[in-house]
This record gives sequence, structure tokens and C-alpha cells, in this order.
Amino acid sequence: MMTWPEKKPSGLDASEKTSFGKGIFRKCDGCSETMPSEVFEQNFEVCPKCGKHHKLAAARWRTLLLDNGELEEWDANLEPTDPLGFTDGKKYPERVAASQKSSHAKEAIETGRASIDNRAVAYGAFLFSFMGGSMGSVVGEKIARLFERATALRLPVVLLQASGGARMQEGILSLMQMAKTVAARERLRDAGIPFLSVLLHPTTGGVAASFALLGDVNIAEPQALIGFAGPRVIETTIRQKLPEGFQRSEFLLEHGMIDRITSRLEMRCEIGVLVRHLSGRITKATPSAHGG
Repeated sequence: MMTWPEKKPSGLDASEKTSFGKGIFRKCDGCSETMPSEVFEQNFEVCPKCGKHHKLAAARWRTLLLDNGELEEWDANLEPTDPLGFTDGKKYPERVAASQKSSHAKEAIETGRASIDNRAVAYGAFLFSFMGGSMGSVVGEKIARLFERATALRLPVVLLQASGGARMQEGILSLMQMAKTVAARERLRDAGIPFLSVLLHPTTGGVAASFALLGDVNIAEPQALIGFAGPRVIETTIRQKLPEGFQRSEFLLEHGMIDRITSRLEMRCEIGVLVRHLSGRITKATPSAHGG
């Protein structure tokens, strides 16, 4: 009598089998090509097949842009409170705590002093992983202080935006940050200090409607969504079909809203050249200016 060889157990239960390979391979959102995850990581989340730019964490941006990836952080101790006692099914402090745990950051932006190609800059980068990069009181305060310190220290500002806009859990207090940050940006302009605004996907709402498009040079990544209200909201409001590619960086460049579209992989070189060129007009700081 013939007996079939006994099937050896795989050592994996059903749930483990379905997740086997998870984290090892990834599919590109642009071309649907599946590649090892390390390929995306090594390429700073840019698909080598189609050039699709996926979201890049703030820590990886530091590695990509800053000399030795080093940032002397400012105002790292600031974190949000709950001025309105806001709840939307979950209390605001609970949402903040969850975001702090998942993002390993106290707020949706990091700022500080750094250098790019051996030139000192005042640097800031939004953390989209923290409540969609939304701007509340602390984010607005840190941006205002970034501009103010850059003015005092006479450092060019490089600021990376990726935000869903003003933070609804802080109501009018979040909207007030739009005016505060723009006022600080204008004082920077009056002092003759350059501001390079880097627009990532997405840059929307109150951030887009305030300082984000007020750079001396506005640089965007390819296919980034940039604008105040989203396309679907606009179409519903005006009851018209929007042009193809509306609010994408290519559309904005064509219509004069931004100055450059630069691949992430070329961003360090691009910013380095601009900082070097624009810094030539900055006069040296007086000794008293370093008090900030």
C-alpha cells in the first residue's frame, strides 16, 4: 500500500502566513511595481522606476539635507495644551498623546540651527505623522521663533512644509497662528534675510494660506498637492470641473505660483546653491544680535 509522505508543518499559523513578507516588500503608489523595502529606503522613498515621491520622515530629511544629519534643536520642550477642552469623540489630549507616541515627537514641527554645505541655516521641518502636520499654537509659535531667531542671528531660513492646515482642535487659536507667522516672516524680509520655502505633499489649508508660499524662492517636489481647500471641496462649492492636475506643483509652476520643482534626490544640491547665492546679500550680525 502506497503512503504519501507526511506534510511537514511550516511553523507558521494562518495569520502569520498572510503577513509573511510584510515589511520586506513594498508596492509603489505610482507605478504599482513591487520592490524590496530597502530599495525605497536607500532612495529616500523615491521610486527608482517611476520617480513617485512617497512621504519621507523628518529624521530622514535631516539625513538627506543637513551636514552630518545634525540639527541643534530649538524649543524642543514646547508641547500643546488643551485651551478649549475640545473633544470629537476622543479628547484632544488623548489625540496629542497618541501622536507623540507614534511620531516620537512633542509637536508637528522641529526647528533649529543646522548647516547645509558648510553654511549655517535656521531649519524647520513639519512632521506629517503628527496629526497630519496640523498647525496649532505650538507649531505657530515655533515657526515665529524660527523666523525671529534667524533675523537676530542673520541666518537664512530653510523650512519644509507638509501639512493639512490649521488644527481644528484649537479653533481660533490655531487660525491666529497664520497672522503671527506671516508677521514674523515679514520682519525677516525687512531684515534682508532669505527664506527658502520647500513645499512637500501635501501643503494645504492655513499653512498654504500663510507663510508657505511667501518664500524668496518657493521650491516644490514633483506632484505635490499645494493649495488652500482640496480639489473636491472646490468642485463641490463652485460646481465646476477643475482643470487636470489642478493644485499639483506642475500646475502651480505653469501659473507662476512657485519657482522651482526639484526632485528630492537633487534637493540638497539645489538648496545648497540657493543658500550660497542668497546668503551673499546678508550683512554680518552685530555682537548684540546673537543674544537670541
